[in-house]
Amino acid sequence: MVNIQQILAPIGLVAVAAALYSTAGTIQTGNVGIRTTLGIISQEEIEPGIYFKWPVISTVHEFSAKDIVIDLSDLTPKAKDNLSLRDMDVSIYYRADQKAVADLYAKYASQSARHADGYYMPAYELVWRIARNACYEEIARLDSLVIHTQRDQLGAAIAKKLQEELDRTDRGVFTISRVVIRSVQTDPSIEQSIQQAVANQKKLEAMQVQTEIAKREAEIKVTEARGIAESNKIISGSLTREYLQHEANLALQMFAEKGNANTVIVPSGMTVTPLVNTGK
Repeated sequence: MVNIQQILAPIGLVAVAAALYSTAGTIQTGNVGIRTTLGIISQEEIEPGIYFKWPVISTVHEFSAKDIVIDLSDLTPKAKDNLSLRDMDVSIYYRADQKAVADLYAKYASQSARHADGYYMPAYELVWRIARNACYEEIARLDSLVIHTQRDQLGAAIAKKLQEELDRTDRGVFTISRVVIRSVQTDPSIEQSIQQAVANQKKLEAMQVQTEIAKREAEIKVTEARGIAESNKIISGSLTREYLQHEANLALQMFAEKGNANTVIVPSGMTVTPLVNTGK
């Protein structure tokens, strides 16, 4: 005969385990829990660790209070010159104040998104939309030819714009950690214009270098000419009649010492007697 107590004992253990499981849970570090009892959201966040709740009538959802990434891909915004980008990929990192998550859940209940790991990302859809608009608005401030050279400035501008928009309705609740421009691809015609602009810039830089070299060479020539002029001035100032007579006397002395050359020396404008060497 089957013992009913033996059959009911395991069932009782399972029921007890299920009851305990439904009344307790854990919150991971960096996250907070939001308790809902009979449809009423508690305004006190549950700290990381073990929590207890009423079975059936109470539920606890785990929300991230760490950095959350929003990947915006395949954007095609228009630049200031009314030319559209072919593709733009941006990553937005944001987090919510853990003490304000319960308020956010109550205010934006339908705009929180569930992560693949089971926790929720507070106001994810809200931040996603505002971030996308911020990207389009900031791209519209730049010409398409310079966007690829200003990624860091563009990322900073998007972060600032997004932070301002979030603070407009929920001041101090959201923090934009950083914005990363992963990819910017312009239209092929724009790419050609960019390449031509770069080539022209390089050509201009080369011409500027050549101009600077020519300028320096001209300055060197002027300096040399000035030096020669100064030297000539000094020499001409030192060529006195007495100095010239001295030089003539030295030449006559050399002429006399050789003695075997048929040479006639007739000093011009000097009070010396011409010497004639007729040789032997």
